[in-house]
Amino acid sequence: MAQAQLPFFPDGTTDINTNLAFEKRDDRVTYFHGHLPVFQHSAEDKKTFRLITSQLYVNGNATQAELCRAFGVTLISLKRSVKLYREKGAAGFYAPRVSRGPAVLTPPVIGKAQQLLDDGNTVNDIAKELGIKPDTLGKAVAAGKLHTFKKKIRKVRRKA
Repeated sequence: MAQAQLPFFPDGTTDINTNLAFEKRDDRVTYFHGHLPVFQHSAEDKKTFRLITSQLYVNGNATQAELCRAFGVTLISLKRSVKLYREKGAAGFYAPRVSRGPAVLTPPVIGKAQQLLDDGNTVNDIAKELGIKPDTLGKAVAAGKLHTFKKKIRKVRRKA
């Protein structure tokens, strides 16, 4: 998984271009147009940072090169933020990530597999019956999505 690249906010006022600047003070980043503050957010708020830099570019207040130089972010990350802003607006930055659901181990399949495991069937037998790969079931057991019962081994005491 790629490491998130956080924006770089040096202490004090830093010029973005001749009209724009920003300042980090007490874990707050403030953006200035001329000498007037126009927006403020926490230095740790990456989503709002991406939103504001996208707005600055789309509204024509700064170029992508100026924003990349001022904040030390990559051009591609800024382009992705601008694309998101143009397609979904400000809400796109705060929407939960869309992810795919399970393709093979759907809730009904997991329920049936667990029932078969409870009945004492092996993972290979269950995989054949359900038409899925044994490795898929094995990974589900290892991840804790399915549980198996271990056979109890009785110890036989020997008479001396």
